Amino acid sequence: MIQRIQTIYLLLAFVATAVLPFAFPLWKLENGQDFYFMLDQVYIVLFGLSTAMTAITIISYKKRQNQFVLGRLNIILNLILLGLFVYRSLNLSGETATVSEKGIGMFLPILTIVLLVLANKAIKKDEDLVKSVDRLR
Repeated sequence: MIQRIQTIYLLLAFVATAVLPFAFPLWKLENGQDFYFMLDQVYIVLFGLSTAMTAITIISYKKRQNQFVLGRLNIILNLILLGLFVYRSLNLSGETATVSEKGIGMFLPILTIVLLVLANKAIKKDEDLVKSVDRLR
């Protein structure tokens, strides 16, 4: 439900994986052009999976355990995406004549991971609250 704080975190993570990659380049190529995630199919698939998992997590608000598991899987997926970005940026050529520029798009998985961790923390807090109320009955 929208009034829960984890839904807000998940919506922000959804925006970070669905909208922001189109706006920010990952890095600049040797010829000065910006490299967006759409130029590589691996990045398209990983961003798409992350977006889909976030949307499914938002929809499954009645099943907190499933939300928690999907959040963890999404964190792992974004860590893989971040690892691919770092690997690719370290292997960029063009360091000799011009300085290669890393775009702000490389930090989107970090932003998504932080938001997912905050959402999982709130989900865990809700689950603990429900369990404590069940003990009192």
